[in-house]
Amino acid sequence: MSIEPVPSPSVNLLQGTLDLLILKALALDPMHGLGISRRIEQITTGTFLVKPGSLFPALHRMEEAGWLASSWGESENNRRAKYYQLTKAGRRQLNVETVQWSRISLAIARALDAS
Repeated sequence: MSIEPVPSPSVNLLQGTLDLLILKALALDPMHGLGISRRIEQITTGTFLVKPGSLFPALHRMEEAGWLASSWGESENNRRAKYYQLTKAGRRQLNVETVQWSRISLAIARALDAS
């Protein structure tokens, strides 16, 4: 997974974090790939910039898993673009991953606070 931090230094993420960010980005509205990337950058306040080389394989994998559905449409620049939206299974997966991430982040916070 190649999620690059903006700005440096490098930030390494746990496996599966990209899926959670994509699902969260699509929670409100269908979007095309560039829109998803921009939304992730926005909701992480510029911490993560997802490159196409990581984003599109993840979108394809998530679509195969049944979490996303896609259709062709026109982007803001009147270009043909593939739009992705969450399926019911994708919404369930977002809930599962949100709960899981909350548990992980709480455990890490506790470990960091331990003396």
